[in-house]
Amino acid sequence: MIFVNGKPVETADHPTIRDVLVELDIDPDAAGIAVAVDAEVARRGVWPTRTLDEGAHVEIVRAVQGG
Repeated sequence: MIFVNGKPVETADHPTIRDVLVELDIDPDAAGIAVAVDAEVARRGVWPTRTLDEGAHVEIVRAVQGG
């Protein structure tokens, strides 16, 4: 289990950041998405290969436009 934005999420063993985004119906190729793992920003280039350990804390932020 990992934690995404503070909520527990069941995943396969050692998913990549990209795997988690896809599981959450978030297009990993969309603009305006930022991801941090255990309080460290993960560059978009590592999303397909950066695996997440059991208990990892992932924060996903999406930029929105409006006023």
